[in-house]
Amino acid sequence: MISRRQIWGLIALTLMWGINWPMMKYSLRELSPLYFRALTMSFGALWLFSFYRIKGVRMWPQGAEWRSVITLGLPNVLGWHTLAILGVKELASGRAAILGFTMPIWTVLLGVLVFREKLTRRIVFAMLAVALTIALLTFNELTAITGKPRGIVWMELAALSWAAGTLMMRRAHLTLPMETLTVWMLILASVCLWLFAAVLEPWPSWQFSGPMWGSLVYGALINYGFAQIIWFGMARHLPPATSAMSIMAIPLVGTLSATLIVSEMPGWQDLVAVLCVMAAIAAVLLPSRKPATSL
Repeated sequence: MISRRQIWGLIALTLMWGINWPMMKYSLRELSPLYFRALTMSFGALWLFSFYRIKGVRMWPQGAEWRSVITLGLPNVLGWHTLAILGVKELASGRAAILGFTMPIWTVLLGVLVFREKLTRRIVFAMLAVALTIALLTFNELTAITGKPRGIVWMELAALSWAAGTLMMRRAHLTLPMETLTVWMLILASVCLWLFAAVLEPWPSWQFSGPMWGSLVYGALINYGFAQIIWFGMARHLPPATSAMSIMAIPLVGTLSATLIVSEMPGWQDLVAVLCVMAAIAAVLLPSRKPATSL
């Protein structure tokens, strides 16, 4: 039975991660994508490290544990966060959120293709829903005067990177706390992002508006900080169906909040795409009342 405290925590988490999508889009008005990601991830990782260190969590990997940090960090953090911010740069933030949250479907599909997991009717339904989502948004981007369909490619590569990382995480034999693993994946990824940004982007002026500084604080303290703390506090105890409902709601929150934060008005394609992604996520994450039927 989920408690009232968990319900409020889940609502807060869904809002934090949903609103983060248009907040990222807002930040990219004044800062290039790689520097934005490097800056917010660095401070978020340091904030998490300090918090869990004070809480008494073992924060230093030992020996072979560093290998897990690197191999799992490449797809789960560096790949996902780098490719996703490039996608947000090209797309409306709501569409980026919708496409990014096709990742649970890619996870189960990769499991079928790579690890010979069962192909069920639910998975087929999810695949069709995601295909319709991508078709709707691709058609809209191709027909729009300012459309940038390459943003769709960035977001789907980001979703695939996350999916691959999720499968690797499931099969990893970890001996260090998940909090420690996440913090060090963020730290190492942020170092890589600073290097990428220095090579690929001009040095920022660091003269930002007040709202921009607020957006950066949101990215570091809320997205990489408080949201992660809430998630770690609840993830081990939440029923699978409850976690799935939260994941389903994030792209909807991202799409709707974009109207207020960056004045992006969703079209009918966006709204239908949100429903398709929510249905696909429900198909692969919500537990079935009877054994899944394989094809």
